[in-house]
Amino acid sequence: MTVRTNASKATKPTSKNAKNVKTKKKLGEPIDAKRVEKKLSALNAAARVLAETKKVLSCSELIAAMASKGYWTSPGGKTPQATLSSAIQREIVLKKDQSRFKKTAPGRYTLA
Repeated sequence: MTVRTNASKATKPTSKNAKNVKTKKKLGEPIDAKRVEKKLSALNAAARVLAETKKVLSCSELIAAMASKGYWTSPGGKTPQATLSSAIQREIVLKKDQSRFKKTAPGRYTLA
């Protein structure tokens, strides 16, 4: 016969969500290096390129400039310029006056 003791049993969490509780970071903690070197999103990279060039650019020109400066590269999509154009248009429609972008001509954008 085997004898079981309480020490061999795993203790149960106090609540159902005890496993999923995330610890909060303190305000004084330093920023992780991973967060500092995080890649820009396509929209943020496009805004950065437009701010640096101060020109009206098409999405194809924006994609090329973002890739050449190393801000953003396509993760393998076939039409990154169409995706960027759609995202810029969506921001213009949703944010209206607070949008970072302004459409100057069909397919051409500048900073607002």
